This record gives sequence, structure tokens and C-alpha cells, in this order.
Amino acid sequence: MSREKAYLQMLESTATIQWNIAMILEAKAVEAEKVKQWTQHHIHARAFDSHEEQLKESLSIHEVIVELVEGLTKLENGLYSNLKAVLGSGEDDAGGEGFGGGSSDGFGFGDDSK
Repeated sequence: MSREKAYLQMLESTATIQWNIAMILEAKAVEAEKVKQWTQHHIHARAFDSHEEQLKESLSIHEVIVELVEGLTKLENGLYSNLKAVLGSGEDDAGGEGFGGGSSDGFGFGDDSK
């Protein structure tokens, strides 16, 4: 398989993964709206014996949301690495001019050390 075909296959796979991520996020948005409604009706001072219990319940809900965001961030960072590899190779052929506005670094999408 040629390098160009491999890159094209990587891009097609990335596009498919991004579409699936969009579908997951859409479902999560619907679920989040339901959780928000439930939380607004059930997580209040009258439903708990103490403030500590209310805080624990709120923190457990928050923890799940943070884990979801962290997982999606790791997934997107992996996809970014693949895309950077494909786009980085094109920049070499074009003399370093590309999406990075003339620099070989490209876009800065946060901490690259992860």
C-alpha cells in the first residue's frame, strides 16, 4: 500500500470515528438533559439528612461527568496525533507552508506531551 493510500485510509477512518463521536455526544446530550432535570428535582437539602450526604451525591455525579470528558479528550488527542502525522507530511512537500500559517508546528491543540 502506498503512503498516500495509507494516509487517505487514516483520514477516512478518522472521519468515521469523528462521526461516531458526534453520535455519542448527541446521545450524551440527551442523557445529560435528563440527568439535569432529575438532579434539579432530587438533589436538594430536603432529600438528604445532612449537607455531607448531599455533597457526596453531587460530587459523585460530577466525577462521572469529568471521567466522560477526560475519556473524550484522550480519544481526540489520539485522533489529533494521526491527523498531525498526515498533515505534517504534506507540509514537508509544500516547503513548510500549511495550516500552521508558515510554521511547521501546525495548530496548537493543548499539551502535546500527553
